Amino acid sequence: MLEKHTEVLEAVAIRFAGDSGDGMQLTGTQFTETTALAGNDLATFPDYPAEIRAPAGTIGGVSGFQLHLSSKDVFTPGDEPDVLVAMNPAALKVNLPDLKPGGILILNTEQFSDKNLERAGYKSNPLEDGSLAAYRVYPVDITGLTLKAIADVGLNQRAAVRCKNFFALGLAYWMFNRPLEHSIAWIEQTMAKKDALAAQANLKALKAGHAYGETAEIFTHSYVIPEAKIAPGKYKNITGNEGVALGLLAAMQLSGLDMFLGTYPITPATDILHHLSKYKHLGVKTFQAEDEIAGICSAIGAAYAGGLAVTTTSGPGLALKSEAMNLALMLELPLVIVNVQRGGPSTGLPTKTEQSDLMQALYGRNGESPIPVIAARSPGDCFDAAIEAVRIAIRSMTPVLLLTDGYLANGSEPWRIPKLDELPRIPVHFHTEPNGFQPYGRDDRLARPWAIPGTPGLEHRIGGLEKANLTGAVSYDGGNHELMCKLRAEKIRRIADIIPPTEVHGALDGDVLVVGWGGTYGAIRAGVDKLLGDGHRVAHVHLRHLNPLPADLGAVLHRFKKVLVPELNLGQLSHLLRDRYLIDAVSYNKVQGKPFKESEIARAVLAELERL
Repeated sequence: MLEKHTEVLEAVAIRFAGDSGDGMQLTGTQFTETTALAGNDLATFPDYPAEIRAPAGTIGGVSGFQLHLSSKDVFTPGDEPDVLVAMNPAALKVNLPDLKPGGILILNTEQFSDKNLERAGYKSNPLEDGSLAAYRVYPVDITGLTLKAIADVGLNQRAAVRCKNFFALGLAYWMFNRPLEHSIAWIEQTMAKKDALAAQANLKALKAGHAYGETAEIFTHSYVIPEAKIAPGKYKNITGNEGVALGLLAAMQLSGLDMFLGTYPITPATDILHHLSKYKHLGVKTFQAEDEIAGICSAIGAAYAGGLAVTTTSGPGLALKSEAMNLALMLELPLVIVNVQRGGPSTGLPTKTEQSDLMQALYGRNGESPIPVIAARSPGDCFDAAIEAVRIAIRSMTPVLLLTDGYLANGSEPWRIPKLDELPRIPVHFHTEPNGFQPYGRDDRLARPWAIPGTPGLEHRIGGLEKANLTGAVSYDGGNHELMCKLRAEKIRRIADIIPPTEVHGALDGDVLVVGWGGTYGAIRAGVDKLLGDGHRVAHVHLRHLNPLPADLGAVLHRFKKVLVPELNLGQLSHLLRDRYLIDAVSYNKVQGKPFKESEIARAVLAELERL
């Protein structure tokens, strides 16, 4: 037998790709969870088609999952995969342009039939025409070997073929010296509850794939990625949607309020509903409404009744909720609106990421309607951002918009689980004293009292018509209307007084400052770090608070010769910065349904440095 060698690597990026029915998301998730348990830092990028079931073997039906694992800090899922596991010709066609030259290519040969090649748009077989000469190609009959391994289980042909993703997973586990135990336990504890026969078959396929890597002579190397040095604590692998859900749960505990989620399912926000629906025993009430408008209106009712009120949505759903958001603004009630951004306009690209809802979040309502807007920067940060959204909503008695995006929602990273007593409480005060009660009287934050319906002596009028200052009675007086508009705007402006000073990563002044928000964080941080390592005077500011902006941001911006703003839109934040601070913010844009690569950020910064 040919001797096998083990090579130590600092980091590797792996992409699993196949038809949308090939189980690539499950394969990637299992590899991710096993990698997290092995002690590596990681970041993931699930990428799947919008169609529920595109025609098998076609370009439109390709589903992928990329994982970047390392012994050092990881900020992105990786620019170019080092390894591509392609389950059919369409997966190869879509993903090969991203594979690093000299990278490893594992191909499921059984799928490279004339029919499938034609479906994928190939005129010749890449396994035979020399077009893959730049890569280390490993042709493996994954489907055939899977069927042989599970032949004695008794599954029908269709069900048996579906086990091939676990064969590929087992092979990947061998190649990167990952243990099988986590996936074995998952199959036995989760899959077996639904279908014992399928669980038995997938278990055998997993072990067969691992054994094939060990015994097949075409594989001469396996790889080890040492553990990362991370702060001590208890960790879990977390997605952005799960981070939002857990952050809202923590905010519920920190405030002492019961939570109500009134929502309507929409990609990619629906998983927040799924996660929170599991916590009825903790006082969470989830309501799946008949539409977006009913979802937010039910949440407004919960806020009026003294609950922690939340609604969730994505781009087109936010447009539908806009009138009710203004109702919450007029009522001055605490409400958290989570918008998981996706490609637009209209229904756009439902499964692809984008940052194009910033202007809608800031201005997409009638009248003078200021609402605080904050944005999470990573899957784990979604937890903290959700708590911050609740804290601002309750403190200032206002609806708050929390922006995430599809990249954060579906991506994952290791997250240190905090202890609840490590987190600051969220004070809640319900007004109970009838003497001198004014429904629109205000404290030093300009927040009005939170008076629960049914409290004796605190009866007051609500509705969308303009309120008279202090009394809350309907008022058509022009002077009062202007006063109320200014009071509501000043209330939001005063939130800037509690925003922490702007954190500048890198040079405190210098040539180029890269300003980002939301899910661009990882790519910007990694790109800037590379240039800092090369001695350039560059820096990175990432904004969580987008309305109001930090009080010291203008001073920070003016300390640099150039300000570069990378966004997954056509320049919305750069437009805002030019408007507010009269600076020549340089917009760097991408609207392809994919996140930035760190190399793209580094090249854009270098281009600005060359123009100085």
